[in-house]
Amino acid sequence: MTPAEQAGQLVMVGLPSSGSARAAAVQVATQRLGGVVLLGGWSGATTVSAAVGRVQSAARGAGMPGALVAADQEGGAVQQLRGAGFDRIPSARVQATWPLADLTAAGRRWAGELRAAGVTVDLSPVADSVPPALGSHNQPIGRYGRDFVPGDPERNAVNVAAVVTGVLEEGVAPTLKHFPGLGRVTGNTDVTASGTTDSTTAAGDPYLQPFAAGIRAGAPLVMVSSARYPRIDPDHQAMFSGAVVTGLLRQRMGFRGVVVSDDMGAARAVAGVPVSQRVVLFVGAGGDIALTAVPGQAPTMVAALTARMRTSGAFAARVRAATERVLALKLRLGLVTC
Repeated sequence: MTPAEQAGQLVMVGLPSSGSARAAAVQVATQRLGGVVLLGGWSGATTVSAAVGRVQSAARGAGMPGALVAADQEGGAVQQLRGAGFDRIPSARVQATWPLADLTAAGRRWAGELRAAGVTVDLSPVADSVPPALGSHNQPIGRYGRDFVPGDPERNAVNVAAVVTGVLEEGVAPTLKHFPGLGRVTGNTDVTASGTTDSTTAAGDPYLQPFAAGIRAGAPLVMVSSARYPRIDPDHQAMFSGAVVTGLLRQRMGFRGVVVSDDMGAARAVAGVPVSQRVVLFVGAGGDIALTAVPGQAPTMVAALTARMRTSGAFAARVRAATERVLALKLRLGLVTC
């Protein structure tokens, strides 16, 4: 692969339900992008399958690996794909009341619906834990009941592992999020930069247990948040932090898979960082897939990566390693042949 093709594999762009699948397909093919994430609330498996098919045909027609197609399919307040062909998924709080075998079976069933529609990556389960004292004042997770059991990382760990097991059994890639945890902040990083510093979480923290359990269960992706964790890295947001992505996640916790960013396109938490710097900082920290809800940012991201590759052999090696991890995941999902 050329440097630009390697860089393109590290960018995933949003495809909203109100957008044009044809335009997305053209963008993936011409800019050699690695994938799309379905946003905005899609209705019906037939609609999803048609859009995904258009994107995959364009990628294959351009001689590229197949595209990763991701969706937030947690359940409760966060379920992007609904309607015919998709079960209505209850919240994690409800799921946590089920026997673990039933939760695994449900994960398998929901993943089967994704696979049938051509979706290869489930941006779930949530591995965050919200302290009961914070509760719904935690805007990103607690307010919507997205954690399994408030304040109980041990129980969250077994539930996370159960979901990961079921999704993997159906051949879809689950994603642990939002590392190293959004349970202790008050602000939602999507809509504000205020209240997005977690001054408690540190390496070895009990609230990391659900992530560790998901990794042991085989989760091939981990999504990193854009919040700040000064006890781990006082100088950088998590997705831009080598201490978080490489030091904690990869080295201390032993994760060998694909690291995907939380949205770095429209999220207010990263608005103060130029687009070109966002992707370079993320990959430099050890990240693999830069996810942006703003498709128009992709050319800037690819250009920034390739420019940095030309001036730094060490950074070029980082990009190659990230590309290899992404292609290994695609090979596992049947999106590329060796």
